[in-house]
Amino acid sequence: MSRIGVVVLAGSMFVAATIAAMAPRVWGALNAHNQVPPSLTGFSGLAQRSSVYDFGGTQIGSYQLENSQLMDIDNVPTDVVAAILALEDSEFDRHKGVNLRAFTRAILSNSRGGVKQGASTITMQVVKNEFLAGLERDGRYKVLQARYATMLEKEVPKKQILERYLNTIYLGNNAYGLQAAAEVYFGKDVRDLTMLDGAFLAGLVQAPSSYDPIQYPDSSRYRYLQVLDRLVETGLITQAERDAIGDKPSIPEVINKKSQRDVTRTYFTEEVKDFLLNGSDILGATYQQRYNTLFRGGVKVFTTLDSKAQTAAEQAVREQLPANKAGITAAVVSLDSKTGAVRAMVGGPGFVAGQSEVNLALRRRQTGSSVKFFILAAALQAGVQPDDLIDGTLPCTLANPGNLDEPFEITKGVSQPTASLRLMTWLSINCAYAKLSQIVGLERVVETMYRMASSQWLSKETFTIQPYASLVTGANEMSPMDMASGAQTLANSGVHVEPYMIERIEDARGTVLYQHQKPNLEQTLPGEVANNAVDVMRGVIKSGTARRTPLADDRPAAGKTGTQVNNTNAWFVGFTPQYVTAVWVGDPKGYTKMTKRNVPEFASVIGNRGGVQGAMYPAMIWKSYMDEVHRGLEIVDFAAPPPPARKPLRLYLPGIECPAKVVSGTLPPPKSTVAAKKNSTTTPVEPTTPVEPTTPNTVVVSVLTPGTTITPTDLNPFSPVPTTEMGLYFFECAKPLPSYVQTTSG
Repeated sequence: MSRIGVVVLAGSMFVAATIAAMAPRVWGALNAHNQVPPSLTGFSGLAQRSSVYDFGGTQIGSYQLENSQLMDIDNVPTDVVAAILALEDSEFDRHKGVNLRAFTRAILSNSRGGVKQGASTITMQVVKNEFLAGLERDGRYKVLQARYATMLEKEVPKKQILERYLNTIYLGNNAYGLQAAAEVYFGKDVRDLTMLDGAFLAGLVQAPSSYDPIQYPDSSRYRYLQVLDRLVETGLITQAERDAIGDKPSIPEVINKKSQRDVTRTYFTEEVKDFLLNGSDILGATYQQRYNTLFRGGVKVFTTLDSKAQTAAEQAVREQLPANKAGITAAVVSLDSKTGAVRAMVGGPGFVAGQSEVNLALRRRQTGSSVKFFILAAALQAGVQPDDLIDGTLPCTLANPGNLDEPFEITKGVSQPTASLRLMTWLSINCAYAKLSQIVGLERVVETMYRMASSQWLSKETFTIQPYASLVTGANEMSPMDMASGAQTLANSGVHVEPYMIERIEDARGTVLYQHQKPNLEQTLPGEVANNAVDVMRGVIKSGTARRTPLADDRPAAGKTGTQVNNTNAWFVGFTPQYVTAVWVGDPKGYTKMTKRNVPEFASVIGNRGGVQGAMYPAMIWKSYMDEVHRGLEIVDFAAPPPPARKPLRLYLPGIECPAKVVSGTLPPPKSTVAAKKNSTTTPVEPTTPVEPTTPNTVVVSVLTPGTTITPTDLNPFSPVPTTEMGLYFFECAKPLPSYVQTTSG
């Protein structure tokens, strides 16, 4: 066979093989006209950003995966539409879905190196996104795209097709659609865009990542110059206008703050999100349903947050707590006293994904003495009166029900001999309250805490409060939310309303999916008990540990300070009839001692004291916030406490304190006393100078039956506590009587 024959034969075999290989694809392309999309009568739903609002209707955040915001094409300026069409489909109004002339022009323009133009019409691009996603980009694909585009234009008005395109086109930086891009790049609503704004955005369509003005400003500016030349070609701007713009036109250089403000994540909005995804079935029966609805469903979440109160809380922390290298920060929770609505939540220095995500407003820390208001409420419900007497002398040793071999000892703090429970509260006397907690019964105190502070964050199922002997000094950890929730019960005359964050939720069409229902109010504590506790706690601010931080205009308020051992946590929990606010200050990373040595920035406030106490930064933050949030509000007083039901009695702890009746002789005065002058507020004066007793005469006493403590199984909040008449002599049961005291059996 000749050489030419061999070449011809080989060529024939190659052509035959090529045709055989292409046959299936060719056949598919030729038969593509027989296929139709599932529906051309309507578009599928688009992902929509869900928005979060405060209780006044101001947007405070959003939830989204794709930044997709639906808009009406009637809101897009005409010249903006014209600029986009000039770049993407100049004959959109004239073709019927496919534009062969534009296809040819695009090929010629691209081959000459001019402004690159796509061969697809806007209708074809809509078809590609709506009906052809996932298909292989082969000859059949292009035939289907052309056929579907032609069919679509017969079924759907061009205006609707263009609106769909402008709502779905990707323009970089997670912006899907013209409205989202207008905010991201220009901080504008779409109706405020100029023609040049629209032209710039149209220039991004071809390659939004490559022409990203934030990441690649030089490439983006070069593309924009091409776009401007195209506007001259189409007559949208004159050459003189183009020349005036110059060769270094201004382009967006940063993501606009307006768009960032609306999507900024905060501790509060993150907690709302967690509740909707994991704490309720409001948005769906399954997690996936809830997730899709929240991030793509365009729902509107109307919350309880008061933006003005939130700003005041953040400002109070910023102004009152000095910046420091130790990382000491603050958390704040503020509730509406009557409804339980969360009005402000400061969860730390600021939410930063991956860096500062822990919401300290919900994180539990040891409470110090701030927990005493729960013990006070439990004692008053058990029949104790504010003017009953109790001993608070240091040191004191109490039984430890959890470990009888290791008794609970208190050796540091303020010592106060026998005085009223009212005074012991004002001065936060640990020995007095440690005894009181066991006099009432530790288990009953725990039950009272659960009742008073019940919430979606605190229940017996979610957290265990232990009946520790050291409960009084803060051994149990509580969160600012827990403490505010508990104090709300007192501020509301004993009616507890669980804290909540969401008022209502609407879907994208405005249909109400959820509406917060006012609960059936129940008297968690008897009104007279709560009002008595409030009356006692008012003295903490008037005359006690927080006397340096009263509210402006002498506004009635009550509260309790708390300082954990070694000054590692500091608290103030206070309230008015309108607001309840809990403030915590500490190191979120550990139990750092807040001393002058560790935190030198705090030296001027700590002064000669050992470290930060609840009466310092927590109370200062509380006052700053509460003064601001009450500005302009009516001054409202608390309900009056009931008159005393009986004369004061002596409270004592059986097994620790043994009572005896003096038969003869006179007991010496205690080593130190705090006098309380009786007036309308029962204000105490400063402690007197300690006086050593002179050598006493012999005193004869008759030891009485010691009595018994409340059994751990007795959880009846009204079971009476051990008391005795006034004027008895008490001594430590485990120690011998002083040498000058003799006993008699008579």
